[in-house]
Amino acid sequence: MLVIVRHGNTFTAGEPPRRIGARTDLPLTDAGIAQAEALGAHLTAKGWHFARALVSPLLRTRETAQAILAAQPSPPTPEPAPFLREIDHGPDENRTEAQVLARIGQPALTAWDEHAIAPPDWTVDADQRIAAWHALIEALTPDQPPTLLVTSNGAARFALMALPTLAPRTLKLRTGSYGVIQRDADGTLTLPVWDQRP
Repeated sequence: MLVIVRHGNTFTAGEPPRRIGARTDLPLTDAGIAQAEALGAHLTAKGWHFARALVSPLLRTRETAQAILAAQPSPPTPEPAPFLREIDHGPDENRTEAQVLARIGQPALTAWDEHAIAPPDWTVDADQRIAAWHALIEALTPDQPPTLLVTSNGAARFALMALPTLAPRTLKLRTGSYGVIQRDADGTLTLPVWDQRP
């Protein structure tokens, strides 16, 4: 089972959200820490004891993983995973949604949100990300202990692009939410949960 988590909040209430990616290394806010701790309690209460933890390199994902693993009885040491790194928004990095929309237009943003087609000048490495997710998913076995993956919304969507037949209505993971990919006893891959918060 793969448990895919998006990091907690990095903006305080009332602060205009911005497009942050690979070049903007923000810590979690107090609310983000609370989200991560709630995830840790929730996932551990489900009896999911992680044998492995893969984490994007930025602070917000590492802090989220740390809070989740703190709730585990025998947590693994987090491993950095390049395919989970945040995308680079190019000239839109650290800009508000209004500024991003003014530059790329709504059709480009819709194509990103619905089909993971990157707007002009964003660095995404879609093929490499999909290949890495596909390899991880194909290696899943029904009896495999859960693996925790903590990343960003921009990177998490490529797990679903590697599994187009299982894709839910939205590619988005909200902050502090998670999704699950598992292989059932009959070998079928399923997506029982996506974008769920504790």
